[in-house]
Amino acid sequence: MKKEINADAVILDVDGTLWDSTPIVARAWQQAAIENDIDIEILPDTLKGLFGRTMDKIAEALLPNESLRKRTDFMDACTKKEHEALIKDPCHITYPLVVETIKELSRRVPVAIVSNCQSGYIELFLEKTGLAPYVKDKECFGDTGEGKAYNIKLTAKRNGWKNPVYVGDTEGDRVASKEAGVRFIYASYGFGNPESCYDSIASFEELLNIKS
Repeated sequence: MKKEINADAVILDVDGTLWDSTPIVARAWQQAAIENDIDIEILPDTLKGLFGRTMDKIAEALLPNESLRKRTDFMDACTKKEHEALIKDPCHITYPLVVETIKELSRRVPVAIVSNCQSGYIELFLEKTGLAPYVKDKECFGDTGEGKAYNIKLTAKRNGWKNPVYVGDTEGDRVASKEAGVRFIYASYGFGNPESCYDSIASFEELLNIKS
């Protein structure tokens, strides 16, 4: 982060920003494909190129020639397998100092999480990391049926935040932040390469330069 930033809240992406679950999730989704007779190879790098999109768009990218019903059924199977796998795994997959930084940051400024993930994913992340007491709010595509820009605005509005920042790692995160009218901080260690950003971090603990 190039400068100290003033903000009244920090809203965080999950995948590619807080942790990298792609090895675990890829194995789970591959198993779902096998069990549903879908001839597709799903690798961690496959998911790194897709995470950040809403679940319906991920399904469309994976199964472009299939019906909406088959895509929906497949994604339901994938997320079920994913949830089971993440529960069983110790999930030591957060980026360095994520847990410590969120705990410290939350003492200075409210912290929230907004993702394009399915229902229950953020809750599972919070359970695995023990961060639930430090995260004031959360929202996702699975709960609202809306994309990230809508959910960023929704989260800011219901908490009365006027000057939040959004921290993410993809071009989709940048676009959503712009549409939501919030500043975008790029996590350059993540999955994507956005066109521009308000500021960037090379490691998560740099967020401690944010002040209320």
